[in-house]
Amino acid sequence: MKILLAVDGSENSTRAARFVIKLAKSLAKPPRILLVHVDAPLLEGVKRHLGEQGTADYHADNARYAFKGARTVLVRARQAYEPMPLIGDAHKVIVETAVKQRADMIVMGSRGLNALSGLFMGSVTTKVVALSEVPVTVVR
Repeated sequence: MKILLAVDGSENSTRAARFVIKLAKSLAKPPRILLVHVDAPLLEGVKRHLGEQGTADYHADNARYAFKGARTVLVRARQAYEPMPLIGDAHKVIVETAVKQRADMIVMGSRGLNALSGLFMGSVTTKVVALSEVPVTVVR
């Protein structure tokens, strides 16, 4: 089984990682876990100001932060994972990566938006659930 675990550094992402560990323990064979964080692209003016290395460092720092909680959970459980720091529109990249990597499921945390704010602002989780043909488990 291949699980795409999408994280953003939130407590709900850490909970999603704990869910994946529980799921992994129930499987006959350890799953392959793709630990995915999608960082928003920077504006062209900001990229020019930071330069190529500064932009790369910015995205690497954001990924390091986003992976921290989930990585701790996975390492403590001695669960192997593949970190995949990506850049783009989060919901689109998560869905595309799940298809490209042939993931069996996507696991991600919910930001816990109430129905009204979710309706107006939308959320990455809501959009992934709506667009994905791969099963999605949302952890609160």
